[in-house]
Amino acid sequence: MRRRTKLSHLPLNALRAFEATARHLSFTRAGLELRVTQAAVSQHVKVLEDRLGVQLFRRLPRGVALTDEGQLLLPSIVEAFGRLTETLNRFEDGHYQEVITVGVVGTFASGWLLPRLDAFRKVHPRIDLRLFTNNNRIDIAGEGLDYAIRFGDGLWHGTEATHLMGAPFSAFCAPALARRLRRPADLKREVLLRSYRQEEWPRWFAAAGLQSPVLKGMVFDSSITIASVAARGFGVALLPAALFQDEIGQRRLVRPFQVEVALGDYWITSLHSRRPTPAMLAFKNWLLETIAATKKSPGKQAGT
Repeated sequence: MRRRTKLSHLPLNALRAFEATARHLSFTRAGLELRVTQAAVSQHVKVLEDRLGVQLFRRLPRGVALTDEGQLLLPSIVEAFGRLTETLNRFEDGHYQEVITVGVVGTFASGWLLPRLDAFRKVHPRIDLRLFTNNNRIDIAGEGLDYAIRFGDGLWHGTEATHLMGAPFSAFCAPALARRLRRPADLKREVLLRSYRQEEWPRWFAAAGLQSPVLKGMVFDSSITIASVAARGFGVALLPAALFQDEIGQRRLVRPFQVEVALGDYWITSLHSRRPTPAMLAFKNWLLETIAATKKSPGKQAGT
């Protein structure tokens, strides 16, 4: 009980003196950093050692060395000061800057979210949004994410998934290549650009009432890369039209046939165990409201 009382009243100056001394392995250099005398740093460390009942440093002729107890304590002190500094840095002009981290599949990020980030920032200037793009393979817990925006069926173990939008896939290619295509069966003579999801082209051909050809050639892990290759005339890509409106509008990509197939939808997901913060709820609600508004006004420009 007495030890618990001592630990509950550890002085902040003593902890800071210990952390600085541990980094420099010198009372003198720690004092220069903290703008106090070497004797003051030494006294602060002595107070901490007395409170804990252990020796944290071995005093050497030149400098100091951490004891085993000091080495055990240091990581926790560094982490605590780091978290405190990060939290204090979020205060700006008397307001708290909330942070959320979101993993986003690259196609959704570039085709929908990024053009609208400025609109989000204007509505929620106190939220620091940090985005990490991926190829739809993601570990929310392992990567410490608040949300992950994914493509699929919405069934991911341990997560809550909220539907964002459907995105049917259609065949797209460069205008020059499209001119030699008359019917869907003509695609069997062309290079079919593929993703790691092997079922995509077979399902598109099935929707067109055709048997899929044997697929071969390069495989890509990103629809963005596939679209870029297709726009250069090197083959035909299966892409979600809703997320490549710029390329379609500028006729870098054209759709030779109206056949489309639903291969999955976009979802915003979070861990069941993650209690949403106000910033998380604000981002999710903004996302859903903006998507709903876009559906009502398809021609509405991003950010307006």
